[in-house]
Amino acid sequence: MKLSDLPSEFQEALPILEKIKAAGFEAYFVGGSVRDAILGRPIHDIDIATSSYPEETKSIFSKTIDVGIEHGTVLVLEGGHEYEITTFRTEEVYVDYRRPSAVHFVRSLEEDLKRRDFTVNALALDEQAQVIDLFGGLDDLARRQLRAVGKPSERFKEDALRIMRGFRFVANLNFEIDLQTSKAMRNHAHLLEKISVERSFVEFDKLLMGPSWQKGLNLMVDSGAHNFLPGLKGLDNEIFSFCQSLAKDYQFSQSEQAWAAFLHHLAIPNVKSFLKGWKTSGQFQKDVEKLVQILNLREKGCLTKQDCYRYGASFLRIAEELREGQGLVSDFEHIDHLDKSLVIHSKKDMVVSGKTLITELGMKPGPEIGQLLGKIEAAIVDGKLANDKDAIFRVIREGEGDE
Repeated sequence: MKLSDLPSEFQEALPILEKIKAAGFEAYFVGGSVRDAILGRPIHDIDIATSSYPEETKSIFSKTIDVGIEHGTVLVLEGGHEYEITTFRTEEVYVDYRRPSAVHFVRSLEEDLKRRDFTVNALALDEQAQVIDLFGGLDDLARRQLRAVGKPSERFKEDALRIMRGFRFVANLNFEIDLQTSKAMRNHAHLLEKISVERSFVEFDKLLMGPSWQKGLNLMVDSGAHNFLPGLKGLDNEIFSFCQSLAKDYQFSQSEQAWAAFLHHLAIPNVKSFLKGWKTSGQFQKDVEKLVQILNLREKGCLTKQDCYRYGASFLRIAEELREGQGLVSDFEHIDHLDKSLVIHSKKDMVVSGKTLITELGMKPGPEIGQLLGKIEAAIVDGKLANDKDAIFRVIREGEGDE
């Protein structure tokens, strides 16, 4: 098969292939970018595989960086772009279901492609736009099918993360999984416990962000793989129910929204603790927790000015999108009204601070100042007090007089 229209991303990178070939080596575009070009999908990272060994690759180009040279990868800086160029390689026994015990550089494209995960990712493209398909990847693309290269069980025993990648590809490509591949994913799902949580999170996150996330998630639960992921063991029915809780064509706008919807539906009692189990960042945990709290508030009724001030209008809108996707009553106009009615949006907008009260009113430093500022802040937000220094001082003095 030959591509009739070579995407611009490949055209820009053609000089890289031509330089390598001019030096007497083979070079091809490989992996997901080739798959996506055939499917007419957006092209992201361009990966290049070559028969030249790392030191040989470095001798061809003037600007290179050793980003993973022990695994055969050299980063080439050319024409204002960065390209990862990796030597054809074979791998020895995987000692931890993730990393090979040794990597050997080879001159054979076939040897390199046969170690890849799925046939649709084991395609290569030459400088003439000719697709090299050695494992039936083109037929699988036509069938919209995900099939492991060679023996599925061997692929998943080599790298169990490929199981998660499989569900992610289903969610992103809306493919079916080949029967033998599916069986092997089920049989080796327990190996996910050997994989770092951070890497599993990346794949799970990409799954949730895919247009067919419900399909990918359902297949994950069918395989039992969720039982070997943090905090999800035994939650089959809850996850199936989550997939049905949103419109079939609903797509999450961001990762925080996806995880908030997921954890809210699963009724996870401690969102931060759950996400710590996935080793996510503290900021991610805070943002997801905020969205879950907003969803809980919305279940009780309308949002208030204090809610808008505390969480911010952008977070309220993100949560409201979920309610809309669930077929529940949503009111974006009310959120806009609340946001516009706020005199201040943060403590920084207040005309007084602790320092002001100490220097201008002679108040003594201490927790009482913080408590007083909190009351002033709440009154300003509710519209009961103007954000005006004289008005605030007057209220403070009247309060002192009452005492």
